[in-house]
Amino acid sequence: MTQAGTAPEDARPPEELSLAAEFTAPRRADWQALVTKVLERSGELPPDFEGDPESLLAATTYDGIGIQPLYTAEDEAPPAGFPGLPPFVRGGRPEGGARAGWDLRVLHAHPDPVVTNKAVLADLANGATSVWLRVPPEALGRALQGVHLEAAPIVLEPGEDYERAADILMSLLSDVPSGEAAGALGADPIGLRARTGRPYDLGPAAALAAGIAGRYPKLRAIVVDGLPFHEAGGSDTQELGASIAAAVAYLRALTDVGLSVEDAATQLEFRFAATADQFLTIAKLRAARRLWARVTEVSGGTALGMRQHAVTSPAMLTRRDPWVNMLRTTVACFAAGVGGAEAVTVLPFDAAIGLPDSFARRIARNTQSILLEESRLAGVIDPAGGSWYVEKLTDDVARAAWREFTEIERQGGIVAALDSGFVAGRLAETRAERSARVATREHQITGVSEFPDLAEKPLAREPYVSAVDGGLPRIRYARAYEELRDRSDDHLAEHGERPKVFLAALGSPAAHTARVTFAANLFQAGGIETVYPGTTDDVAEAFRESGARIACLCGSDRTYAEQAGDVAARLREAGATAVSLAGKPAEYGDGITEFVYTGCDALAVLTSTLEKLGVK
Repeated sequence: MTQAGTAPEDARPPEELSLAAEFTAPRRADWQALVTKVLERSGELPPDFEGDPESLLAATTYDGIGIQPLYTAEDEAPPAGFPGLPPFVRGGRPEGGARAGWDLRVLHAHPDPVVTNKAVLADLANGATSVWLRVPPEALGRALQGVHLEAAPIVLEPGEDYERAADILMSLLSDVPSGEAAGALGADPIGLRARTGRPYDLGPAAALAAGIAGRYPKLRAIVVDGLPFHEAGGSDTQELGASIAAAVAYLRALTDVGLSVEDAATQLEFRFAATADQFLTIAKLRAARRLWARVTEVSGGTALGMRQHAVTSPAMLTRRDPWVNMLRTTVACFAAGVGGAEAVTVLPFDAAIGLPDSFARRIARNTQSILLEESRLAGVIDPAGGSWYVEKLTDDVARAAWREFTEIERQGGIVAALDSGFVAGRLAETRAERSARVATREHQITGVSEFPDLAEKPLAREPYVSAVDGGLPRIRYARAYEELRDRSDDHLAEHGERPKVFLAALGSPAAHTARVTFAANLFQAGGIETVYPGTTDDVAEAFRESGARIACLCGSDRTYAEQAGDVAARLREAGATAVSLAGKPAEYGDGITEFVYTGCDALAVLTSTLEKLGVK
């Protein structure tokens, strides 16, 4: 018997906990050998392959940055420093978000100020800590009625009317002590130039900043908005490079009106996109602080931190299967929090469709609340710090973004680079590469290009009409596939059925199931219904009964070699106007008109199939 309050000897924890101490230290070569075996068993290893198996698993970002499958202490990066100290990679505040988390910022853009006011009050009563308003200046008073402005920072996005909007907001803040008035006035003539293609003078924005500098320590006059470059299809480092170049232009304008570098820098708030690529988002935000610290240092001041507002990417949102957007924005919000953003906005899952409803706004708001309050995500300062992958990626992103920034400076600065078309040309190159990856489904979009639901009923929302247009394009990655789905919906409404493709299974289920699944997934991404009768003795008769006009053969390479040519001929005799095959191109006879396979141009296949089926 043991005495009360004591534990048996064998139940007591060891003085020092050891991890895998009984195993020998693994070598990279051992891991590579294991990976090679797995790739061989899965059929992913090319014949006579003698190279490094890591090369088969590596990926490349749109910036040309290599993403390796394994990172170790050998992947060196510059010291990240300490939180709250230059170069601010690990965060702009020593305590991070451990005390107060991040600013949970909600966006409102409804044209009716009464509706906006009701929604704003609901958000503030249920967890939101600041408000971002995209409304006309004359709507501000009604939209903010009943809002305690001393407790809720207001961030404006008034477009070219920023001077009038600032006057109205400052009058609303007249009863608030100057030390408590917080938010941003939203002046961004460079962002307007990017959005509209029209010139805007930086002078009024600089004068506005000079007018509040020193009087309102928590109020910022200018927003450096990276979203125009992101939404134009730009890469992470192109967004960063253009944003830093815009900030440098503002820094010059502000110091020209008499502000010091330090005072000028405190008038800027940076807005960046947070995407579902969580590691790139984390690295981007960490790298952005490093770049800005270097800029302020070489500008004659001390290295300064950066006020960051992260917004979940509008470009990644889908109109089809929009509920998946909840997952995308959750991952993006997680990344923004881990990356150290001081303010985060989660766009509602229906934002790509139109003006969000109350349910969508509640989910967006509660996404942040769960990560902050239940997951305690902000309770750890720089939780990604020390990760070999994150530290190396942060350094790679910082260096690539600095090259983008310095190239823009060589063009004469961001204004000149926008006017000459240099920035637009760089973004167009990345947009073309992104479009190609989306078309081939290398860049997968769940619920749209992958695993679509043809029975889904599209959501209807009150349309949102942007008054800003004419400059850099705004894209959504899913749009091309969604336009094909729209054509299918119109065909269904007119003819009572969707366009369809017959899946002809060859061989046993073990031989054809994987390619049946692949083909069905691909065709349904274009709104094309697939008819799959399973294994049948008379494939031609099954095709006739299906009512389809196009067939796709699905089987193994062995069954293709034995049966594809004959089955294709029989399907042709049964009335098939085209016969495709799920597999890499090979010689199977004249009856095969097209091949569908992993990495093929799915958008081109789907478009041509709809045209063959007479879908308008």
